Amino acid sequence: MTAPAQVAYDDVLRVWREADGIPQIEHAWLFDHLMPLGGDPNGPTFEGWTLLSALAARTERLRLGVMVTSNRFRPPALLAKIAATVDVVSGGRLEFGIGVGSRPDAPHARREYAAHGLTFHDSTHAVESLAEACTIIRRLWTETAPFDFHGDHHHLTGAFCSPKPLQRPRPPILIGGQATPTLRVAAEHADRWNMPGGSIEKAIGRSTALDRLCIEIGRNPAEITRSIVLPVSYDRPQDTRNTIRAALDGGFSHIVLGLHAPYPPAVARWAADTIIAPLSDKITAP
Repeated sequence: MTAPAQVAYDDVLRVWREADGIPQIEHAWLFDHLMPLGGDPNGPTFEGWTLLSALAARTERLRLGVMVTSNRFRPPALLAKIAATVDVVSGGRLEFGIGVGSRPDAPHARREYAAHGLTFHDSTHAVESLAEACTIIRRLWTETAPFDFHGDHHHLTGAFCSPKPLQRPRPPILIGGQATPTLRVAAEHADRWNMPGGSIEKAIGRSTALDRLCIEIGRNPAEITRSIVLPVSYDRPQDTRNTIRAALDGGFSHIVLGLHAPYPPAVARWAADTIIAPLSDKITAP
């Protein structure tokens, strides 16, 4: 994962093109913020989906996505169209990540809404909107005739998406978040669920909660891959490897290595050789 803030486009492109040639690295991710979360508050931040499309056109193998899209930024039908476009551009490599958006207690993230004229609804509204958005997006990707949708938060007339994504029946849906209401949405809609940081113990606890919510609605919890973002320490790679081992032991098979800028030369090769290779006994080939 390369957060597209406080970096130049060429820096992100360099890392992704290098990673594209390293089979041990299966996927690459951006984030979806419109302003920096750290460092210079007025520093550069690229729009995630625009950048993702550019990177999709410059890579060939990596599966790719936004970890995770803020459902507060774009109407769901527009987002479905954007995502379908990226899936086509990438040749069918999109992993569709989505969540409610920034937490109410994250002031550095909250400011981007006011700065861009976006409404920051309360958590209840945001989760209900996310559930409707997932339904709308899935239907737009799979249904062959226009349809109407009238929910509590979204209303569409004659909704239709063409072209469809290349992946059939649709790109995998990854839902990120840890609050119980979001986990309920993941239980219904997600192919993957991502824990956005925090301790491994907390992640395992939230994964267990997701299991219970799946069972409540009659879904097999094993159908949802468990994903987690783990920061990479360039200076203490052993600490990173230990954390990854704990995550794997806790049932998280989709590991996202969070690289922080500035990116060292050949950082993707370093990650493969220093972080991934020593864990080969813990990693099952895809």
